[in-house]
Amino acid sequence: MLSIERIIYCINQNCDNPINFAGERVCASCQTPLVHRYLWATGSLATEIPLGTKVSDRYEVIGQQVWLDTRPGLLPEVPEELPPDVIPYLRLYPERSHLPQVYGFVTSSAEGADNILLLENVPIDEEGNIYPTIIDAWQKAKPVRQVYWLWQILQLWTPLLELGLAHNLLRADNLRVQGWCVRLLDLNGTTPTEQPNLKDLSYSWQPLLELTTTSVTPRLQNIIQQMANAEVELETIATQLNALLLAAAGELPLTLSMAGATDAGPQLKQNEDTCYPNTAVEFHELLVPNLAIVCDGIGGHQGGEVASQLAVQSLKLQIRALFTEVAAQAEIVPPNLLQEQLEASLRVANNLINSRNDEQKRQGRERMATTLVMAVQVPQKVLTTSEWKSDNAHELYLANVGDSRAYWITREYCQQLTVDDDIVTREVRSARSLYRQALQRQDANALTQALGNRDAESLRLAIKRFIIDEDGILLLCSDGLSDNNWVENSWQDYAVPVLTGQMTVEDAAHHWINLANEKNGHDNTSVVLTLCRVSKEYLVPITPTPPLVEIPEPEIAELERYPEESILTESSQALLDLELPDEPSPAPIKQPKRRQPLLLVGGLLALLVGGTGIGLFAWWQLSPQSFQQMCQKLPPSLQQYCSPRGR
Repeated sequence: MLSIERIIYCINQNCDNPINFAGERVCASCQTPLVHRYLWATGSLATEIPLGTKVSDRYEVIGQQVWLDTRPGLLPEVPEELPPDVIPYLRLYPERSHLPQVYGFVTSSAEGADNILLLENVPIDEEGNIYPTIIDAWQKAKPVRQVYWLWQILQLWTPLLELGLAHNLLRADNLRVQGWCVRLLDLNGTTPTEQPNLKDLSYSWQPLLELTTTSVTPRLQNIIQQMANAEVELETIATQLNALLLAAAGELPLTLSMAGATDAGPQLKQNEDTCYPNTAVEFHELLVPNLAIVCDGIGGHQGGEVASQLAVQSLKLQIRALFTEVAAQAEIVPPNLLQEQLEASLRVANNLINSRNDEQKRQGRERMATTLVMAVQVPQKVLTTSEWKSDNAHELYLANVGDSRAYWITREYCQQLTVDDDIVTREVRSARSLYRQALQRQDANALTQALGNRDAESLRLAIKRFIIDEDGILLLCSDGLSDNNWVENSWQDYAVPVLTGQMTVEDAAHHWINLANEKNGHDNTSVVLTLCRVSKEYLVPITPTPPLVEIPEPEIAELERYPEESILTESSQALLDLELPDEPSPAPIKQPKRRQPLLLVGGLLALLVGGTGIGLFAWWQLSPQSFQQMCQKLPPSLQQYCSPRGR
């Protein structure tokens, strides 16, 4: 616990009296939110420093290797040349939900001793306590969470193995859990004699299964035994673990409540944001509450506004078609196939905006574009571990382009789930700068990606999947709210009352918009909240709706791009033949005479259009002129495919 004598300095450089007692939320003098930044001090030297010691006149040691930065408004010490052991932290910045980041250094006064490396974004709570190890938390965890933790470790295996750091996933004390999320304390760069393999990983998992027996234990034991076989591939293990994860998640109830709102703000007359859903009229649509989108347009009046609206309209059309296609599948659609289809749909949305730019001969900064953050809850049917058919496997897909964000909030914590596409992120992941130093650049917040300003081939897309296994709020917002950390500073005021039943999601959305207008006020603001309930005590009778499937957003056209190949996909002929109703309404699910794959890869048409069959339909609906112009550029043998309904 925090000592009442401990002090912390306000980050406001103009504050008349910056000294405050640690534990307070705002500065007593200027009302600026106080920053309690807990750090993990690595190395043997850090373990020897006594509690209560003030290091470098700013870091207070409050636990073994746990330090509080009492002057968070000052830049930490950083050497001119970054040491090799910090480079992997920077390269792995996109995995910041699970991995710490380098904060700074403390120069050692002892001769021959290494400097102390300080890490931020570590598994430490708001009072300076380290989150429990996975071993300590295992016995109290529900079966779905046990499998989910192992699934996350398996997803981290390849990126860490490529950097020679996979052995950090075998260190029991290094694996911590914050609710649903597996987090690592540090990345020990000591290279083992041999790289670990799946057999080594299986040995590290075995003690967990010996702690308790649940409904998933026998199947987990079987998976672990297969991992010990040198001939079994990672993909095989991932497929089986995913099937068990969805079967366990399907055992839980799930209800979703949603609210969205957007506002121009006090300083602007034009609102270039678009969010879905926005008005009560939209709540009869089948896509609600399984689809949430926030777009922040770029390009001024009749530019950014058009771009954000085009993106939302295009994705709504494509998602409705995808829902129908997924519902017709007899088996669970694997995550990688859904991610590929979602990537392709985002490329279609990008090209719609890009084509409109070309039609209007917009050049340079005149070209319209939009940021985007999208959440798709995919209610696939699944056979549960108890052998009954569940209508929802609790899958949530997230995609973002630009600096619109997604947060997951519970009663205990607030986690940012997305990574901004800006100069700061570019500098960190390219290992040119630490995060805090990159923030000092004048162009730190300039976007490196936006949807629609370039052709889809330049897009860098990444779609993340999550499993909803606890009560929480998914918050999507534009930077009108997230700027200056106002989500992190306010979540307890608005999210917790919703989770405890004291405030509606509609009221919380409007409260957050009012807060953004008051505290930021320089931009449009959009907010979409989805309240997710899996606790039976909160469930109320609802009218069941047909199962739906949805699409998330990836990362988009880079203004300063990273060289990377784009993978384009084309949907099956069933999607090319699909006709969508003008008004959303429940449609009977077609049972195909023979099972067709959800996705087909490649094809010249997919390469040229950068999209899918459902994407072609959306393009034709929203921009027939540019669609026909594209068709005229194709060889005569391919022009027959330009009809969005196929041949």
